[in-house]
Amino acid sequence: MTRLLKVATSLALLLLPIEVQAADDQLELVFNDHCRECHSFVKDDNRLGPSLEGVVGRKAGTEPGYNYSDSLKGSEVIWHEATLDQWIANPGAVIPGNTMSPPYNGIADAAIRKKIIAYLKQISPQDAGKSP
Repeated sequence: MTRLLKVATSLALLLLPIEVQAADDQLELVFNDHCRECHSFVKDDNRLGPSLEGVVGRKAGTEPGYNYSDSLKGSEVIWHEATLDQWIANPGAVIPGNTMSPPYNGIADAAIRKKIIAYLKQISPQDAGKSP
């Protein structure tokens, strides 16, 4: 029985990186499905929307090289998990007068928002995203 347990444990440890990679890939796919049309996750690759690389922990309206609305530039919002969740759900309620809404109307599904935020955390510094 002990040998069987050791074999099972070894197999589980071998498969763990594959499962973690699959989970990471799923997060990127969710990001791509909902955000990639307007945003990149590559540094300095601003598109219709600013690059979201390193967005967690960043002050709203401060990505270099992107032409933000006055409402975003003038806001005091810091992008951490709670503010990102609110923003992704309804950007106009977080910072009225922004240029993202319309056309973007938000994502009502909390599970999808959570996956997008998890992905954004992966592409941000390790200490970012903690609420002040």
